Amino acid sequence: MFYLTQAVHRNAQIRGQHIATECAGRQHTWKEFKDRLARFAGGLHSIGVKANDRVAILALNSDRYFEYYFGVPWAGACTVPLNVRWSAHENAYSIKDAGARVLVVDDAFAPMVPALRQKEVPLDHVIYIGDKDTPEGMINYEQLIADNEPVDDAYRNNDDLAGIFYTGGTTGFPKGVMLTHTNLWTSAVSLVMSLPMDQESRLLHVAPMFHLADTAVTMAGILAGGTHVFIPMFVPAATVQALSQSQITHVVMVPVMIQMVINDPSMKDADMSQLKYVLYGGAPISEAVLTQAMEAFPNTQFSQGYGQTELAPLATMLGPEYHTTSGPKAGKLKSAGIALPCTEVRIVGEDDQECQRGDIGEIIVRGPNAMTGYWNKPEETARSLRNGWVYTGDAGYMDDEGFVFLVDRVKDMIVSGGENVYSAEVENAVMNHPAVEQVVVIGIPSEEWGEQVHAEIILKEGQTADEADIIAKTKEFIANYKCPRSIKFRTEPFPLSGAGKLLKRDVRAPYWEGKSRQIN
Repeated sequence: MFYLTQAVHRNAQIRGQHIATECAGRQHTWKEFKDRLARFAGGLHSIGVKANDRVAILALNSDRYFEYYFGVPWAGACTVPLNVRWSAHENAYSIKDAGARVLVVDDAFAPMVPALRQKEVPLDHVIYIGDKDTPEGMINYEQLIADNEPVDDAYRNNDDLAGIFYTGGTTGFPKGVMLTHTNLWTSAVSLVMSLPMDQESRLLHVAPMFHLADTAVTMAGILAGGTHVFIPMFVPAATVQALSQSQITHVVMVPVMIQMVINDPSMKDADMSQLKYVLYGGAPISEAVLTQAMEAFPNTQFSQGYGQTELAPLATMLGPEYHTTSGPKAGKLKSAGIALPCTEVRIVGEDDQECQRGDIGEIIVRGPNAMTGYWNKPEETARSLRNGWVYTGDAGYMDDEGFVFLVDRVKDMIVSGGENVYSAEVENAVMNHPAVEQVVVIGIPSEEWGEQVHAEIILKEGQTADEADIIAKTKEFIANYKCPRSIKFRTEPFPLSGAGKLLKRDVRAPYWEGKSRQIN
């Protein structure tokens, strides 16, 4: 059977005195970790948590968050990690939708609890995992552990629900993705196979722990039996310090984080000799950033993971051997890699038939990591999960060697003058201009074309360019009809989700204000 707490029992048995977690000056061995989980589960039972109940958490990264991920299933319950970038309104919806009656919070989010209660969130108990004085009406986490005897593992397994993970909130109300123990365990095993980890690994948690990218590494790391190190959130200088001073061997970041880290002034004095692997996702890495990163991290290998929450979360992986701009392995850097050992990937057309290699269609994925559906949303489940296949909503193609290349979100396709234009292709072309730091391409209403290709650009510091320069450069790489018809140069950063992903819908919104639909 597949169960997430299996690795806890094994690590306590064979590595009991080795360090499991390091956070804010605290250290716990694997034996201590197991005991704390068992006592936390006993504490949950003492406040009325029963089998299949949902326990939510709203907190920054910490060792206690890590314990939550395994203590809740130990008690027979289900995790509900909440997005730290969301408003009280969005989190209130998710808590009520999941039916969670217990909420875990830290210092950063204890002040949000009154606002949640004002929104009639029916919380029976709030558990405080912070380091300050326990707010009135909350239960202190450490006291809960101290006051309760350890209980036996409930051994939740296989198709038992492990967690409800709420997606973006960028399109309507959030959707709760239901993931089982098999889903998360399978993804973890695939990651261990693809990104070598062992008991000597030291894994830094800097990506937000509510997000499946970090959760996947959490599960993989505990299978490997290494040490988990935590900082509350991503701050470039603090990340550099942790990477160098804590002798980190593995870390997960999105490309923008990598770029901010290597550009931070503290990097010049940092020792990164121990860093072996960087796993990134959310977007392909540019050749320029990769080159800079390889210089900054000379002993480090890079891997890209592609997937989504519905896949727990991995579908494909681009391994270190393809992170090169020369030699026989070159030419794959812009791809999302190949199917992981646990997945089957296809590109299909509107008729659901598999496309010819090189033809653009929707990426669909099947495997034991695929979600069981959306919590309380059978209609949306039926649209996204068909015959065991998760329909990702991403447009892409597959080459003759099985490498998947993302082109765009299906919904982000621009139809201009009857021609389909995929914004990612335009963005890649625009990025060839030496003055461009970042670009986002969207479709905006056009009386003449229906929709026109519009680019919003942030220039590199000290660089200048005008619209004609950008368009002329773009025409060197793509057909004329795909080139931007309008450009806005902006100084403010693009909006990002809590996981560091671009919120393209927010960029598009002002241009479609007052329209009854988002196509023209």
